[in-house]
Amino acid sequence: MFKTLFGRKPIRVWIIKQVDMSQRLIHLCGQGTLTTDLKPREALNQLRGRRYQGGVRMGDTGWVLHARLFEGLVPEEELSITFPDRALWLERSWRIASVPQHCWTWEGQLKTIPATDGEGLVSQEDVRFLRQRIDTSGAPPGRAIFRPMNALEAPEKDIRDAIERAQRHRQAFTHHEQHHTEDT
Repeated sequence: MFKTLFGRKPIRVWIIKQVDMSQRLIHLCGQGTLTTDLKPREALNQLRGRRYQGGVRMGDTGWVLHARLFEGLVPEEELSITFPDRALWLERSWRIASVPQHCWTWEGQLKTIPATDGEGLVSQEDVRFLRQRIDTSGAPPGRAIFRPMNALEAPEKDIRDAIERAQRHRQAFTHHEQHHTEDT
């Protein structure tokens, strides 16, 4: 608000997480605002030269993330959405994959999956490279089996215990009744 009052209009940008040139695809986080004390002309020059090293406020979320997390911050007027799943940028038409919030800080590659509504693409963390980096030499031999904490005993154990307790109780009661009737 104060920047607007004192003549500094916020610099709106499109936030691009990743560009896949071979697929003509951009992973787009949406729009944001630069958080900088730079003069607008200097900030725009740095953006265009891909040298901007400051913060960017992510949409209306209040989150401020560092520019290094993104492949590109593009001045608002230099990218236009032509269809819900298409953009015009650098005089080319690009497909758009929407980047969900949980991927904004992901520092690896992204891949795309179809959106749940069937319209467009959504970005998702590509974890294939993690499997390649796993060192299995320190792993114990055999297979790991994961069970709930209370599944370490046989499932019928509680039933057997309950039956045995009921039988003992019945025997004790029968024994008590036999002694009680003999005394009277």
